[in-house]
Amino acid sequence: MMNFADALLGKIAQCNNPTVMGLDPKLDYLPESLLNRFKSQGGNKQAATEDAIFEYNRLLIDAVYDIIPAIKPQFAYYEMYGIFGIQALRKTIRYAQDKGMLVIADAKRNDIGTTATAYANAIIGETKIIDESTEAMFDCDCVTVNGYLGIDGIKPFIDVAKEKGKGLFILVRTSNPSAGDLQDLKLEDGRMVYEAMAENVEKWGQEVIGESGFSSVGAVVGATWPEQAVNARRIMPHALILVPGYGAQGGSGKDAVASFANGKGGIVNASRSLMCAWKKVDYDPMETTDMEGPSGEKLLGFQKATRMEALRMRDDLNQALAEQK
Repeated sequence: MMNFADALLGKIAQCNNPTVMGLDPKLDYLPESLLNRFKSQGGNKQAATEDAIFEYNRLLIDAVYDIIPAIKPQFAYYEMYGIFGIQALRKTIRYAQDKGMLVIADAKRNDIGTTATAYANAIIGETKIIDESTEAMFDCDCVTVNGYLGIDGIKPFIDVAKEKGKGLFILVRTSNPSAGDLQDLKLEDGRMVYEAMAENVEKWGQEVIGESGFSSVGAVVGATWPEQAVNARRIMPHALILVPGYGAQGGSGKDAVASFANGKGGIVNASRSLMCAWKKVDYDPMETTDMEGPSGEKLLGFQKATRMEALRMRDDLNQALAEQK
């Protein structure tokens, strides 16, 4: 069975790109002319919303699946559309995997015991159904979790990940402005809270270290805090690190790779800067362009904008990594 850390690092090497594309859909991210196709449909408008979201995701994946190794759908953006949003999410997961991409479920689940097990089974494992067989419901390759309930909330995810060859990223030092209000508090022994969490992540991941030397139990460390990122990497030499905060949140390429180890061991997320790249160009987002996608098809304007931004981000990160060595 493939170790998740090895699989992710293999895809990053194949694409020469430590980027994950966040797919966090809001209807105002879609070009108006694309939305209008679905607005004009008769019948259930919630179903039409599902169709529009999946179509946009599908076309974005079609534009970059050869140069971006993974997607990261944020579950909340689908859950807010109810069952129809969940259906769009499941279709998106399957489609990305069919194109060879890995899927990191950005769900940030946080509970203990049997409830944590239920979350883990739903997102990265399997669930028993009425005929006593088991089926994968979301079948994501990895999930983000909040570890601040301690091992009670993490072990169920580790157990499922170990059994199924999946992974998890545990919140350690997040990218939001108020993160330091809690995560930088000093404990009696002089450590900061996030440092104590990092030590736990390193310890919890020892049983799932792959041939790459990295563990399938990783950490989330924001690009907006590069000094803390360097410190977190020192504490967690074996952890894969998922880095939010690049691009729209203000993190630079240099900031984003601060927690990498010898040029690897991390993956950097970009969501709005990729999904909404078309809003910064002066050509029609729905007109066919002269740029070809990975399958040789001509890309639409918004697909071209996303691919161009993905290439720019790849080069920015690789340049930052080269300067780091």
